[in-house]
Amino acid sequence: MSTIHVARGAATAPTEMASYDAALADANVHNYNLVPVSSVVPAGATVEVVDAAPDLGPAGNRLTVVQARATTAGPGEVAAGLGWSTGPGPGLFYEASGGDVDEVAAEIRAGLDAGEALRDWAFTDREVTVEAVDAPAGGYATVVVVAAYGESEPII
Repeated sequence: MSTIHVARGAATAPTEMASYDAALADANVHNYNLVPVSSVVPAGATVEVVDAAPDLGPAGNRLTVVQARATTAGPGEVAAGLGWSTGPGPGLFYEASGGDVDEVAAEIRAGLDAGEALRDWAFTDREVTVEAVDAPAGGYATVVVVAAYGESEPII
């Protein structure tokens, strides 16, 4: 059975890309080439929330992820989050971002409701996690919530 690690990161920096890189570092996925996938949790996978992703392999490897991401120029708040519904079979991730934590969480719940309604799967567990940060005046802030699927793999 594979584990999907959900880690959050938040950071500020003088440029948009630097804040994104620092947020990925805060979640400990900054040394991988992230390969996004849409939203399905494979049957038999375990979703585990962690403070930061564990070592998932050598730097430069590709890492399959579902990622919620938001960046803003300061001053202002930015939020991003992931939610997931799981059960005995496959499950779903849903991601959202915006400027308000409560609105982001509500959008995630609404998305999960809609996604569950499209499928004939049994959903018994649901969780939502949202990260937020304030951007300083003259700088940038980025938040990420990353669901990392298993171990990384060589890219070449």
